[in-house]
Amino acid sequence: MAMEWINAIDKRPCDRNMRDVELIACRLRRVEPLCRLTNSALQQLAMCGFYEDLEKGVTLFRAGEQGRYWYAVLGGQLEVRYHHAAADSDTKKNKELMNDVILNCKFKNGFASPISQNAPVSPTKKQLSPDHPNPALPITETQSVLSVGATFGESVLGDLPRDSTVVTKTTCELLRVEQQDFRLIWEKNKELMNDVILNCKFKNGFASPISQNAPVSPTKKQLSPDHPNPALPITESPSPAMTKMGWALRALLLSDSNGCLKDRKVSGRLIRKCAPGSELVDWLMNLSPVVHTRIQATGMWQALLEEGVISHVAKEQPFKDKVFLYRFRSDEDGSGTMPSTDDINSANEHIKEGLTALLHRGPDATLRLILRKPSHERTQEELELVFEELLHIPALSHLSTSIKRELASIIVFESHAQAGTVLFNQGDEGRSWYILQKGKVDVVIHGKGTVATLKEGDDFGKLALINDAPRYTVMSGTPSKMLEHLLDTRLGVQMGPNDDSFLDDFLLTHIVFMPVAQLVDELASHYHNDMDMDGNRSGADSPEDYDYLITCKKRVVQFIQRWVMAVRHAVFEDPAAAHFIEEIATDVESDPALQEEAGIIHHVLTQMSRYQEDRQQNAGQKWKLPSNGQPITLFSGNVTATRSIIRMDDDIIFRVYCADHTFCTLRFPIYTTAEVIKICAADKLQITANRGPEDLVLVEVKSNGERVIFKDNDLSIPTALSLNGRIFVSPKDHLDALTPLPEQEGATEGLEMDVEALPTKDLAYHMTLFDWDLFWSVHEYELLYHTFGKHHFNKNTSNLDVFIRRFNEIQYWVVTEMVSTSNLNKRVALLKKFIKLAAYCKEYQNLNAFFAIIMGMSNSAVSRLTQTWDKLPSKFRKLFTEFEALIDPSRNHRAYRMSVGKLQPPVIPFMPLLLKDMTFAHEGNKTSVDGLVNFEKMHMMASTMRAVRFCRSRHLVLDPPSPKNNDSQIRSYISCFRVIDCQKTLNAMSKKIEPR
Repeated sequence: MAMEWINAIDKRPCDRNMRDVELIACRLRRVEPLCRLTNSALQQLAMCGFYEDLEKGVTLFRAGEQGRYWYAVLGGQLEVRYHHAAADSDTKKNKELMNDVILNCKFKNGFASPISQNAPVSPTKKQLSPDHPNPALPITETQSVLSVGATFGESVLGDLPRDSTVVTKTTCELLRVEQQDFRLIWEKNKELMNDVILNCKFKNGFASPISQNAPVSPTKKQLSPDHPNPALPITESPSPAMTKMGWALRALLLSDSNGCLKDRKVSGRLIRKCAPGSELVDWLMNLSPVVHTRIQATGMWQALLEEGVISHVAKEQPFKDKVFLYRFRSDEDGSGTMPSTDDINSANEHIKEGLTALLHRGPDATLRLILRKPSHERTQEELELVFEELLHIPALSHLSTSIKRELASIIVFESHAQAGTVLFNQGDEGRSWYILQKGKVDVVIHGKGTVATLKEGDDFGKLALINDAPRYTVMSGTPSKMLEHLLDTRLGVQMGPNDDSFLDDFLLTHIVFMPVAQLVDELASHYHNDMDMDGNRSGADSPEDYDYLITCKKRVVQFIQRWVMAVRHAVFEDPAAAHFIEEIATDVESDPALQEEAGIIHHVLTQMSRYQEDRQQNAGQKWKLPSNGQPITLFSGNVTATRSIIRMDDDIIFRVYCADHTFCTLRFPIYTTAEVIKICAADKLQITANRGPEDLVLVEVKSNGERVIFKDNDLSIPTALSLNGRIFVSPKDHLDALTPLPEQEGATEGLEMDVEALPTKDLAYHMTLFDWDLFWSVHEYELLYHTFGKHHFNKNTSNLDVFIRRFNEIQYWVVTEMVSTSNLNKRVALLKKFIKLAAYCKEYQNLNAFFAIIMGMSNSAVSRLTQTWDKLPSKFRKLFTEFEALIDPSRNHRAYRMSVGKLQPPVIPFMPLLLKDMTFAHEGNKTSVDGLVNFEKMHMMASTMRAVRFCRSRHLVLDPPSPKNNDSQIRSYISCFRVIDCQKTLNAMSKKIEPR
């Protein structure tokens, strides 16, 4: 992202497109105080500003020079030097003389023309020979430093000479705006620009505001106050709970003979009972096993600091895991005493109860700390953490992902400890949007008193922010108009790979609101603009008309190319799309004006031909459904190297049972509906006497006895079963008679092997290869079918079903193996092996299997095995704790999302979370509003689908861990684990090997 905006601002203003402007504005929006400006003002600056990257020691301008530019500091520091009147007077007296000296010198040496006082001077060029002050006169100089966010050079508004000299103190990044451009922006945004310059100058302490006499409401809150010192508490006094927790921690620290809380001498001054932050973190982690990581411990101490229980000795730092010194409030005010034995015992008791509560406060305290930082100081990880938090705020649910990401960089935290604080007055101009996280706010109207009381979760004052918030380019529209807009603005023009994703979003999600048949008709209409009502070519009346018709054809061809790139073989699977592509290819190849497009369409035809050949080779592919529900290929043509993709017209062989556990074997295509299966099975099992199809149901009976009724229009029934589920057909009024088969309580079919005898890394290697094949077979469209309902599209989700089942299979395999091992020492060894297996899967970036293994070890049937866990070496216990923290579901799986965000493909992601994101976006947003497609929702859907695409944007290439002869045996074993998925059975087995 950094390179993108620099590339954008390096362009000449006349060469920038809207994408460039938004990238630059986004960067400026992260700089305080520029973030106070409206979006339109920032875009104006982004449109005309120049970027300067200067070395240390460069003089931008000198006192007395005529101003030509206004500047904003984006990085580094500059020094402002003010000369006292004596020096300035001397400069004016000698100016004419000096000019004459330089003039004659230059003529004498014959290397330049005389200096013209009116000649323009480069704002960044250092003067060849700076004015030397008269050493006979007393000249003094005052200095101030400009840092990130400072603005200067507004004297250009009044054609005034510079009153100071500005020199770069470090390497600097600047935004430079020419005088005439700055004047125009100033006139349009006078009040806000004045506020920015005023606050900037006060902050940097180098000048007075532009207008000192501007009237300010005595009760009016600053438009965007300087971020409060994050080292200071946010409450007037600590809450009783935090006060007691601080007392208990202090008592235990002081009672520890090796404790870090002691008197220290700092800069010759004695600080009573203080400790470095890093040592406090170490101590807290050793205090209790509930504190797993340094990040957790840091958050807990920050929770105490933000309520004033502890503080940095100089009140300059929030809590950091560094050598900064901190002390308790009671030691700061001198009220603290040494704890007695009773105090220590009481503190120990309180810590057991209260430490978990403090642990839960830590993440919120860390978040508030981030929100108290200026925007430009927030790291990418911190921005991602804030973004994840915004996803769960109801007041923001209607905003798009793109807007929430923008908000993550500018949203700030305010705390008002005193009741009665006025946030703004009636009649004040609204500049901020508030979301109430804690407490209550009264809404008071003159003459009416309190008209409402807002509580936690409510928001107010959002109108101004929403009007200025960055918006996604297309919010909503009819399908036809969106396609028309897309063809006119996103095709036929040069756009970079990171430009507005509207086209990609449309291609990935159009099947939701614009079926392929409708899309093809619209494209054909756009392509054949030269056809009249009867289908005859009408011709072009002028060269302009001809150019327009050719442009339309080119854009449709480019659309087809991007369509195939985005969704691959899914385009060719639809007969209407395939026929349309062939028709367009014939026309393009016969038109000399479309030579370049002929090459594009030829490449598309080659891909389609390759796909059709592959389909012919795999025609008639058959699958069998064994007891574990994992489809295995009986016949797959010439394709034997890797697992084949399950397609709609593939046949699958499966069983259907009735109440007395008799069954019939059926063979149907995957796309067969539940209604057809129901009728056929009922006929074969002879349960149709005196009953019509409407009296029958097709049901899955799970191993735990749970029954799931299929709807008549449901598709891909056999692949949608749970691990040990079975398909039953039954009259509606006999559902209670359906019970699991005896075999369902046992393990699924699979190869029996001693897991301990298999090399762990080899296991992880082959599991990753197998899981990658399953993941590779899943098309992004299947996520849409799964979310909206496959019957809406008449499509199957078999590949996704199998991949989801694989997660459950691995999870219950771990549990089954653990509770099937009766020997304690072997069970401990097996537990160690599974922890190592999880580590290798994580190393191979097989996160789906990693999650499954850890969740298997967290299953109640395994977690209750206290004898086994007690004998686990501490090294493995610590590793498992770290893994558990990574799969922690709190805050929408924040830990996992931050970790996976740093990975490069290939990655096998945690698929259940991606499906949860799709469901969240679907259920939280309407598909259409007032007859228009809610494209913000489509954008959210497409973002998740793009995540899947990104994970497999590179092929998986792994080096075999060791050349062994048992590879084929391991492959057979991992492809079909023996699994018990009945929790009741697993719990019983667990209690048998380790009774309470």
